[in-house]
Amino acid sequence: MQEILTRYLNHLLIERGMAENTLEAYGRDLRRYFQFLQEKKIIELQDVKPEVIIEYLVQIKGEGLSANSMNRALAALRGLYKYLIQEKIINQSPLTNIDLAKVWMRLPDTISKEEMNTILIQPGNSTAAAMRDSAMLEFLYATGIRVSELISLTMNSINWQVGFLVVMGKGSKERIVPIGKTAYDSTRLYVDNARPQLMQKKTTDVLFLNRFGTKFTRQGLWKIVVRYAQKAGLQKKVHPHTFRHSFASHLLEGGADLRTVQVMLGHADISTTQIYTHITRDRLREVHQKYHPRG
Repeated sequence: MQEILTRYLNHLLIERGMAENTLEAYGRDLRRYFQFLQEKKIIELQDVKPEVIIEYLVQIKGEGLSANSMNRALAALRGLYKYLIQEKIINQSPLTNIDLAKVWMRLPDTISKEEMNTILIQPGNSTAAAMRDSAMLEFLYATGIRVSELISLTMNSINWQVGFLVVMGKGSKERIVPIGKTAYDSTRLYVDNARPQLMQKKTTDVLFLNRFGTKFTRQGLWKIVVRYAQKAGLQKKVHPHTFRHSFASHLLEGGADLRTVQVMLGHADISTTQIYTHITRDRLREVHQKYHPRG
């Protein structure tokens, strides 16, 4: 692969007259791609399948690349495979049936379980606001609900006896989602000790209250998530929807079936949920190799 890369970069320099800075950037992008293939134990370029390309895009987007860097990485891939076909090194490009731009736009922003845990421990419970923030973050991750759904929750949205959440989603469709013990305990702590303080003698059934004792705005919740992600030292961009994406990805990594995750996310079409399966294939492969007698 190193020889092919050298030949391709020479082609860009001599025949295409590519600027030196752009050439160096392409070289870095493609070396990262070839390193990715090596980690997958793919040694022949003709063995690269479309799902491998998508996994690669998921990985580099997860590294926090800017839009310009992502666009350049996509251009480098397109150019490389066009060259490989011209030189008859491969017969068919794995990009043939992939709209890279569309795939990139659909790739969910996720963070690892370790990164998520680092964010979740940031608020603590020393103040009413901290208890509220902790409960909201735990709730986002435990249920995968949308921002608009979270800020619209009321005290009656939770069945405290069985630990389930009733969510009114898009199109006024109701769904039921388990809360989980950690989020349940955090929310119970907030409701019992912090919410009465935040109500400021007002009467409201809104579950999560801002400092004025009223319902959060989407922007207000967004700022809270960003603040704790920065406090946790994460370099990549994290927003409320990152929690929803990570909720789905981590469930699938743990072995949950796609239909169940679809129901919990409130997706009308399972094809919307399937984008997360690209992220979990590595994990499935690792589990198979580790536990299968012929793995």
